[in-house]
Amino acid sequence: MTSTLYGIKNCDTCRKARRLLDERGIDFRFHDLRDDGLDAATLDAFLARTDWQTLLNTRSTTWRGLGAADKEALDRDRARELMLAHPTLIKRPLLVRGDTLVVGLNRSAYEGLGG
Repeated sequence: MTSTLYGIKNCDTCRKARRLLDERGIDFRFHDLRDDGLDAATLDAFLARTDWQTLLNTRSTTWRGLGAADKEALDRDRARELMLAHPTLIKRPLLVRGDTLVVGLNRSAYEGLGG
């Protein structure tokens, strides 16, 4: 089963995730959120598996660069709109393998995936 790892190529945590998957022999495709973008259907699939508060990275450089008006009245729809406009607002790495979605670098979850 092929997995997709969503992230940014120059992100240290994404590099660690890629190494961990390689070490486990897990076949994956890397999707760079900055270079490859993000479509609405993919984001909606993420949001169907986890809540928007888990997915939205409010500690990112992108978040800090947003204006106060962008951060007001934040709910699921507004967060979705922001993540579509700025895919780097998604917490990373984000691993999709079948029905499994792993948000962030969770070593125990990666180890439980098998090869």
